[in-house]
Amino acid sequence: MFIVYYIEGRNILLNQLCKNVPKDGEEIKIKGRKGKVLSVQQIDENKVHVQVTLERVDKNKVVLDNSKKKKR
Repeated sequence: MFIVYYIEGRNILLNQLCKNVPKDGEEIKIKGRKGKVLSVQQIDENKVHVQVTLERVDKNKVVLDNSKKKKR
């Protein structure tokens, strides 16, 4: 069993007790966001730091919905 710390930049995203450790370049999903493993560092015999980069979410997308307009 390993304690896996998922880190993005300097922020710890998730601590998890796992039976296996993710590999470099593996696609993962953390808190509903897609990401990719950059590097894996073994700290102790059971502590592992995993550097992750997550996909950016664009919150300012405008979606036009013409179905609710009154038809004349």
